[in-house]
Amino acid sequence: MRKGVYALALALFFFVGCAEEPTTVTTTTTTQEVTTTGPAREVVVTRTPPAVRVETQTVPPGPGYVWTRGYWRWTGVDYVWVPGSWAVRPRPAAVWVEGHWVRRAGGWVWIAGHWQ
Repeated sequence: MRKGVYALALALFFFVGCAEEPTTVTTTTTTQEVTTTGPAREVVVTRTPPAVRVETQTVPPGPGYVWTRGYWRWTGVDYVWVPGSWAVRPRPAAVWVEGHWVRRAGGWVWIAGHWQ
């Protein structure tokens, strides 16, 4: 019986330590160029997208990286924020064209970001 009480007390101390506030960690996300084939299907969203969030750019992970701004993605039910990230420029003269929402008949359509 006493061993059970001691084990319970130790377990409580263990889980109390797990409930502490996490420390702040800064991470850098990198992405790779993805090529798709075929035309993309347009999805018309009837709800207006929220205003774009202002993000703080982190330090680039190295030369040749370009910041791609965050954007609101439609899940089929609601908008969720996709944070900005660093992407490797596929060729020296490549320019990143930001993705954006465009007003169309009946709602809004997402135009994905791409390299030009």
